[in-house]
Amino acid sequence: LFPYPLFPQGYVTMLDPLQRKLGRRMGGLLYLPALLGEIFWSAAILAALGGTLSVIIDLDIRISVIVSACIAVLYTLVGGLYSVAYTDVVQLACIFIGLWLSIPFAFTHPAVSDIATTAYHSPNWLGTWDISTTGLWIDSALLLIFGGIPWQVYFQRVLSSDSAAHAQILSFVAAFGCIAMSAPSILIGAIAASTDWNATGYGLPDPITKGDQANILPIVLQYLTPVAVSFFGLGAVSAAVMSSADSSILSASSMFTRNIYNVTFRQKASEKELIWVMRFSIFAMGAIATVLALTVGSVYALWYLSSDFVFVILFPQFFSVLYLDPNTYGSIVAFIVGLVLRLGGGEPAFNLKPFIPYPGGNNFPYKTLAMVSSLVTLLVVSYFVRYLFVSGILPAKYDFLECNLANGGRGIERKKTDVPPEEIEMDHGVANDSFVGENVVKTAL
Repeated sequence: LFPYPLFPQGYVTMLDPLQRKLGRRMGGLLYLPALLGEIFWSAAILAALGGTLSVIIDLDIRISVIVSACIAVLYTLVGGLYSVAYTDVVQLACIFIGLWLSIPFAFTHPAVSDIATTAYHSPNWLGTWDISTTGLWIDSALLLIFGGIPWQVYFQRVLSSDSAAHAQILSFVAAFGCIAMSAPSILIGAIAASTDWNATGYGLPDPITKGDQANILPIVLQYLTPVAVSFFGLGAVSAAVMSSADSSILSASSMFTRNIYNVTFRQKASEKELIWVMRFSIFAMGAIATVLALTVGSVYALWYLSSDFVFVILFPQFFSVLYLDPNTYGSIVAFIVGLVLRLGGGEPAFNLKPFIPYPGGNNFPYKTLAMVSSLVTLLVVSYFVRYLFVSGILPAKYDFLECNLANGGRGIERKKTDVPPEEIEMDHGVANDSFVGENVVKTAL
């Protein structure tokens, strides 16, 4: 659905069409939720890796996080997307083989009973459905579905494909791959629920009673598999973390170099300058993620909040730019509306009290409401302002955001020219041609 409008234009980041349609500064503002999402995600998974290593091999969490981050940053600096893509292939193989290798050993451990027996007779196997939380479940489901679309970590793979059709096939294959990759984790959870932990070195209370569910994978690897197998499983977990961390760091850096530094501030920067900016931003993004992983106790809470902003603010803008006809005036108002409605629901992780009395409190799907309201606001304000200029009610001189609405407004189509990058003129805030910044990012991607 999304690759086809992007490929004919030769875009290299998901912010390119946003800046073409809404202007470079509005595109820069929309970079913020994307940046926060990538950084917080990198920090969260680095923290998760540190917790895993501390459980299995009793390694200090700070050492594991720093070493992992340094490795990810180093090979991303050296090879860009080529190194990230090739290592991802190896890492995916390690994940698949490492986790599946541990399953038979965990299944046959003397302390593990038949999971079928657990499924039919254990009172803790199935949860209960509280009808009052239906809105919350709907909210979470829609956030995962639509909030997972506008991420550069996905589009850097899509836009590096040789055609839109191949990008679409890649997306479908990846969807089924996610299901296949989740199977070992599901089985490990079932094994943990079927284990008599008092008969293992873990003892009592069991992980669920102890509130240690977040570490159930490394616990199963440590106490239910041989040492050699647990290290293979540890390698699988480490590979998964490295695969995600390097991609997120690269995507945040590429958007900063192209869409912020080059397009917004330094349109005539040389290729050498942008290469160094790219390298510095990779290092900076990795350093920030590492510091957050080591110092912030609720990194996952930060990531959840930033994911909310991607869903509520970025998705409506991204979708409308590709398939509808918004403008910068509507974009600004929609940004504010989405932000206020989302923050109005509060955020328990940061003791932010709700200031909008949604019916049902947190069980009301206020995130989805904020997203839909942002989308509707974007379209209504955009069409209304366009009508004012096209009808002549407002003269073109009052178009202070330079949207050129009296003449139809901006499009997302790029104008191809043979003019050298240093001679390119700016059209409505974004360079006409594929300027140097694109070449630098394409080299990295």
